[in-house]
Amino acid sequence: MEYFEDVTVGDAATVGEYEVTAAEIVEFAERYDPQEIHTDERAAADSEFGELIASGWHTAAMTMRLLVEDYYEDRAALAATGVDELRFLEPVRPGDVLAAEVEVRETEPWDEDRGLVRSAVRTTAGDETVLTMEPLVLWERRDP
Repeated sequence: MEYFEDVTVGDAATVGEYEVTAAEIVEFAERYDPQEIHTDERAAADSEFGELIASGWHTAAMTMRLLVEDYYEDRAALAATGVDELRFLEPVRPGDVLAAEVEVRETEPWDEDRGLVRSAVRTTAGDETVLTMEPLVLWERRDP
């Protein structure tokens, strides 16, 4: 298990592979972001995107899944206090395979039991950067 004391500024990792499907794009959007570019293949085909695209919020959720399953799994991360600089840079399309890169930018003590880690996250689909963000995550200390 990696604790707050083990985290060093500059630590980096690439995580995951997640293939996006049209069905998942529509399902997410119908529940949370019901815009036609996300829910209706015909309307999306007539849009500036030319096809169905994932909601940016869906892209963020898929990124979170990659992080939880492949990065935070063996780390003593407790909970996020927020996310800074969230950007949806390029559309995510059916068939795209997402991966995420994480780099620790800052660490600081929070209280006796926890420390705060600010990371830069970049989500890619092939060679394109589709999302960037800076999560602020509380980590458990090894010896509070």
